[in-house]
Amino acid sequence: MTVRDWLILLAIFVAIGSFATAWLALKLARGARNGGPADAPAPESAPDSYAFIVNPSKTSTIQFRSQVLAHFARHGLAAPSFYETTKDDPGRGQAARAIAEGATVVVAAGGDGTVRSVAGAVAAAGAIMGLVPLGTGNLLARNIDIDVTSVPSALSTVTFGATRPIDLGMLRVVEAGDDVPHGADAEPEPFLVIGGIGFDGAMVADTSSTLKERVGWLAYFFAAFRHLHARRPRMRIRIDQGRVFTVRLRTILIGNCGRLPGGLNLIPDAVIDDGRLDVAALDARGGLAGWAQLFGEVVMQGLGIRNSSPKKIGRIDHVTATRIAVRVLDGTEPVQVDGDTLGAASKIEAWIEPQALRVRAPAAS
Repeated sequence: MTVRDWLILLAIFVAIGSFATAWLALKLARGARNGGPADAPAPESAPDSYAFIVNPSKTSTIQFRSQVLAHFARHGLAAPSFYETTKDDPGRGQAARAIAEGATVVVAAGGDGTVRSVAGAVAAAGAIMGLVPLGTGNLLARNIDIDVTSVPSALSTVTFGATRPIDLGMLRVVEAGDDVPHGADAEPEPFLVIGGIGFDGAMVADTSSTLKERVGWLAYFFAAFRHLHARRPRMRIRIDQGRVFTVRLRTILIGNCGRLPGGLNLIPDAVIDDGRLDVAALDARGGLAGWAQLFGEVVMQGLGIRNSSPKKIGRIDHVTATRIAVRVLDGTEPVQVDGDTLGAASKIEAWIEPQALRVRAPAAS
């Protein structure tokens, strides 16, 4: 790698740090102006039965259980039940069992994978989902303004927050190699935030779990760096059984909402309960210079500034849909949903299920 490449990379990381700092200051200022969440309803108004689906790899199960029981006892609520996820079942089966045993509010206590798995079962049963974010990204929690830094605050939202309906994205692998479930053999996978095919999927698949434990969400940037010089696949995109685009690009993102760690917002126009998918096509040409321009585009659009110049070597283009199909015309590309890898595919389809999931969120201020 040349000195010029390293200088561009350094500039990107400096920009990340500066933007994250500015975003944090803005968030704190907004919090001060708003005066925090509104008063919560009294416990007597919510006689729900609670079940916690806990990922034991994300927390000390004994300590977390004690913290939850103390919260419920302090507020005069009946003790909840607890279920642990496993490698073979990251939450869906436990959530279904909890609902069958009488739970009306099922709480996902873990990372994005746990949340995604629990959400599928909760939506299917028409129950309510709560969140205690314990992972690296905690994407859904960030997008509905749940405190990702405080378990006590998240527990208060679970028991006394407002219940709001949100959309649920679904993605199915249609065509892939024999080693990847697809077509009639593949169940559609739910996602709450973003699914993707291409560079995005490769980055997720290549992110080290050990590094995530050490540096958090920044681990994704290290993984992304290893794929900056990967190919630009040719893809055919069909929107709502109508418009068709054939393009060469880096990745297709299919979003239900778009706020990421560090204050980045890949899809600032996405609304989590509008019944639409927000699709973003990202491309970068010209080596690291193109990636630097693309990152600048992401930052600027988050501030409401768009650059429509056709001469850009790094760009992000947006369209909305209720259904989308993507075919890779020259091979296969990795696919991910909310940080879970689904393998490499040559065709995927995704659609939105409007307001299919009820979640506990902070009460409106």
